[in-house]
Amino acid sequence: MATIHRTTMAPTKLELLTAWVPRQSWYAGGGGAPELVRAGGFRLDDPEGEVGIEFMVVADAAAQEPVAYLVPMGYRAAALEGVPGEALIGTSEHGVLGTRWVYDGVHDPVVTAQLHALLRGEAVPQHQSESDTPDPTVTVHGTGPDEGADVHVNRVLRPSRTARESCRGLVAGWTWPDGTAARGVLVTVAPRPATGQGC
Repeated sequence: MATIHRTTMAPTKLELLTAWVPRQSWYAGGGGAPELVRAGGFRLDDPEGEVGIEFMVVADAAAQEPVAYLVPMGYRAAALEGVPGEALIGTSEHGVLGTRWVYDGVHDPVVTAQLHALLRGEAVPQHQSESDTPDPTVTVHGTGPDEGADVHVNRVLRPSRTARESCRGLVAGWTWPDGTAARGVLVTVAPRPATGQGC
């Protein structure tokens, strides 16, 4: 199980994401700088214990209409080779673990492997800020083999009362800056060829 260290990171995760998110094609904030706040998320365990895996939801408090983004992240002790330059969110000094290379999880093979394991029912989502604590609020609809399917990370999150029963995917909650709770589909699984987000 992953251990959550009560320590510092400099720059912080939010500082790294505030610089990185606006450069992404899915950024919905126009030309203005975002004011990102933690809104939710969960963790997964790396079986080898080498890579920290976090699926973080951040909300933009500066947007005219509330916007929530999902950013899977892989925390590594060394640079990851063979990935595009934009995959690196940044580096940060961790108070316990030293320099950490923080990658966009869709480009990190350990992160994607554990996401697929979760969708197959072979991994357990963990609480975002508590060690060795499963998070039962994160649910997977339609677990099973995912070979031949497209797994899509929904970067901009939309609240949804229920996910369609016929839809395979990962559902979790987050909190808007005004304290309102929301829940929606974070990851969808669709048979190839994929059409839209699947859910």
